[in-house]
Amino acid sequence: MALVNPHGKDKKLKPLILEGSELEAAKKKAESLKKVPMTSRETGDLIMLGIGGFTPLEGFMGYEDWKDVCDDMKTSDGTFWPIPITLSADKDLADSIKEHEEVALVDEESGETMGIMTVREKYTIDKAHECQQVFTTTDMEHPGVAKVMEQKEVNLAGPVQVLSEGSFPTEYKGIYMTPAESRKLFSEKGWSTVAAFQTRNPMHRSHEYLAKIAIEICDGVYIHMLLGKLKAGDIPADVRQNAIDTLTENYFTKETVSVGGYPLDMRYAGPREALLHAVFRQNFGCSHLIVGRDHAGVGDYYGPFDAHEIFDKIPEGALETQPLKIDWTFWCHKCDQMASMKTCPHGKDDRLILSGTKLRKMLSEGEDVSEKFSRPEVLKILRNYYEGLTEKVEIKMHKHAEG
Repeated sequence: MALVNPHGKDKKLKPLILEGSELEAAKKKAESLKKVPMTSRETGDLIMLGIGGFTPLEGFMGYEDWKDVCDDMKTSDGTFWPIPITLSADKDLADSIKEHEEVALVDEESGETMGIMTVREKYTIDKAHECQQVFTTTDMEHPGVAKVMEQKEVNLAGPVQVLSEGSFPTEYKGIYMTPAESRKLFSEKGWSTVAAFQTRNPMHRSHEYLAKIAIEICDGVYIHMLLGKLKAGDIPADVRQNAIDTLTENYFTKETVSVGGYPLDMRYAGPREALLHAVFRQNFGCSHLIVGRDHAGVGDYYGPFDAHEIFDKIPEGALETQPLKIDWTFWCHKCDQMASMKTCPHGKDDRLILSGTKLRKMLSEGEDVSEKFSRPEVLKILRNYYEGLTEKVEIKMHKHAEG
């Protein structure tokens, strides 16, 4: 059996990154173009366009695509897409750019020229409308809402040529992978059904349990770690990588697990982000996406299983990648093992509910953590990280603590 097809009508990966003589010529041309600075979120989106992770998109979205994605979760040509992929610029810069002019896209933090865009459209948006549709809230305390509301006044749209993947290939060598590379890896392993496990946290026992359920169903699990920016209090990617590598080396069968990373920032869009995760995991070659409690959520903005329910509301055939919906998981003292609401008959007093937020809070405050919560080898790595921090991290607990 073959891997799932890439997303879109053509069912082919569409990487937009240039190579060889084309790349050198484009880099030279970019030196003379007007420069448009990009936030880390926009830079991550551009890299995903470059490596084919956002197949079949050809660039940053215009107004009609933005509106249709916000309101109907599809682009103007009918392609299923759950979250707008846009680029903003301040008004003075936007006014100086002519229609069909080429501009250089520059990462505002590193100063590196990452791509060239042909500007086909300039438009303004109702940011509050985007936030309400995508995040179901306009509360500025929501980190995703804050990012959208901080966008500059004018959106620029058009096809892109991508010149660089930034520091990801070197900084995360051996973990960072393009869709073409992950598909090659899965094929070499003889996998045709692959479950993606999305993570922005080190994996505790509940995460491990979810991944192992998926391995029983599929040929293998792809632990796919976010490498872009998070919110304050989350654990950085290098620490997560060390913890996940240690877990898989000690507690997984090597033939059934692979670890990879991708270059996006978290949007914390809950159900809509779960759909985006499924879209680009299809491009990476994954037939399934593990969707547990409060997938891609933050605080109490979403119900614990809103991300399960949204998959039932999208059109049939919108995605080849399917959700593996898994109930609350926990350690049951009476069962003396990991269990879920579907498998454990005991009461809440017998259950140790596990969450990434709770684990981070306990470690940041120097509390003892049970080995039923997280593996001892992983706890050692995380304790060392928290002990090395020069400033105390304040972590708030919420009604539906994040996984």
